[in-house]
Amino acid sequence: MTHQKDFSARFLPTIIAWVSFLFFCAGLPAQDISGSWTGSLSLPGMELTLVFHLNQTEDGWTATMDSPDQHATGIPASSVSFETPDLRIEIQNGLIEFEGKWKDDDSIEGTFRQSGMSFPLHLKKGIPDTKPASRPQTPEPPFPYKNEEIRFSNPKAGNISLAGTLTLPPGSSSFPAVILITGSGPQDRDETIFDHKPFLIISDYLTRKGIAVLRFDDRGTAESEGIFSTATTADFATDVEAAVAYLKGRKEIDPARIGLIGHSEGGIIAPMVAAANSDIAFIILLAGPGYPGAEILLMQNEALGRASGIPEDQLQKLQKTNREAYKRIITGGHDSEIKQDLTNLLTTALPDDLPEEDKQNQAEAQTRELMSPWMRYFLKNDPTDYLKNVRCPVLALNGEKDLQVPARQNLEVIENTLLEAGNDQVTIRSYEGLNHLFQEAETGLPVEYGQIEMTFSPEVLEDISEWILKVL
Repeated sequence: MTHQKDFSARFLPTIIAWVSFLFFCAGLPAQDISGSWTGSLSLPGMELTLVFHLNQTEDGWTATMDSPDQHATGIPASSVSFETPDLRIEIQNGLIEFEGKWKDDDSIEGTFRQSGMSFPLHLKKGIPDTKPASRPQTPEPPFPYKNEEIRFSNPKAGNISLAGTLTLPPGSSSFPAVILITGSGPQDRDETIFDHKPFLIISDYLTRKGIAVLRFDDRGTAESEGIFSTATTADFATDVEAAVAYLKGRKEIDPARIGLIGHSEGGIIAPMVAAANSDIAFIILLAGPGYPGAEILLMQNEALGRASGIPEDQLQKLQKTNREAYKRIITGGHDSEIKQDLTNLLTTALPDDLPEEDKQNQAEAQTRELMSPWMRYFLKNDPTDYLKNVRCPVLALNGEKDLQVPARQNLEVIENTLLEAGNDQVTIRSYEGLNHLFQEAETGLPVEYGQIEMTFSPEVLEDISEWILKVL
C-alpha cells in the first residue's frame, strides 16, 4: 500500500516513517543563524543525516529540511520561530517538530520529534559533503524502441487529461501491452522515490522484450490534470480504465493482450479493474495487499515498530490506539463526532511530557489525515471483494523483507481467495532479502530505500517478463 518534494505519507512513508505509527518573530541578525545546519539522528543500526536551511525574510523566518541519506530535499517547514536562543521548526505534513537552543559556538542543541517520538538532535553550522545518488539501473537514451509522450482523458472524472509515456518495441506488429499502476501518494509516471525510478526500469526492460508499456502520472501530479487530495482508490481505478480504453484505440496494440502491473496500492487497483473488465488479459501484483486497509496498516505499524526496536509495551500501546482510531472511522457516524472523538483519542495517546499545545496540534494533524477521503476509503476497502471476481491469470510477488505489506500473510490470502473462487491461473512468489520496493535490503526499513543503489531486483524483472510471455 513515497517526497522528494511530494513525500507520500501513506505506503511510501515520511522522513522517518518507522516512528509514524498514528497514521500518521523576533531574532538575532540574519548572519547569526541564517544558513544551513546539519545534524545526525541515531536510529537503530544507522545514523540519519538531516539538514535545515534557515532564512530570515521581511515576514519572519522560513526553513526547508533535507534528508541527504534518503536523497530527499526541499521539504518545507510550515512554521518557524526564533527568539534568542530558542528555535522551533514545525513540518506539519510530516508531523515533525524540532526545538533547539542556539549556542555561541555555532551549534544548536535540541530535540527532534515525529508523531510523539523524541530523539536528540544537535546541529552544526554548515552542510555535509554529499555525492550524487548512484542509480546504476536507471536506463539512459538512446533507446532501441519508440518513446511517445501521450495524453488520454477519463470521462468518469470530468474528462481530466492524464499524461504519460507509451513505449513501443521496434516494428509495427500488434504488440501485447501492460499498464503500470503506482503505489499510494502522488506519484509520477516513473514512481520516482529517492531518485529511484522503478517504473522507468520496468518499462525499459519489458519493452526490450517486445511488450509495449504505458505508464502515467497520477491525477493532479506532474503533468496530469485533476485533484489528487480528494481522490480515493476507486477514483484511481477509473484512471486505469481510461488508460485501457486509450490502448485499445492504438493500432499498434493487440486489444486482447492488455495486462496490468500494480505496485502496493496499485496491487489493489489492478484486481478492481480486472474484476470489472473481463477483457484484461492478466494482472501482476507487486507487494499488493490482500487484507482490508485497517488490517494492513496494523500489520505495517507492528512490523516497522518491531524492526526498529520499539519496546514491545510501547508498540502494543500504539497498536491499541491505532485499532481504536480505525474502528471509529469504519463504524461511521457524523463527521464532526468522528473528528472530535479521534482528536480526543490521539491527544490522550501522545506522551505526557509534550506541551499541551503541541499535543493538540499533532492530534489535529493526525485526525485530518485519518479523515481524508483516501484514508477513509482505504481503511474500509477489502481487496478480496475484487480478487474473488478476477478470472484472468494472476502473478503475485513480494519481498520477504517487506515491512509495509508483509509478504507471507498477504500472498497467502491472495492465493487462497483466487483459488477458492475457481481461478487456478495463479502464481505466487516471494523473494528472500527484498523489501517493499524489491531492492536487496538489510532490514527492510523505509529509511534504507534511498541508501540502496539497486532500484529493482533483476531477478524479479526476469520473472515478470518470462511469466507475461508464457501467459500470452
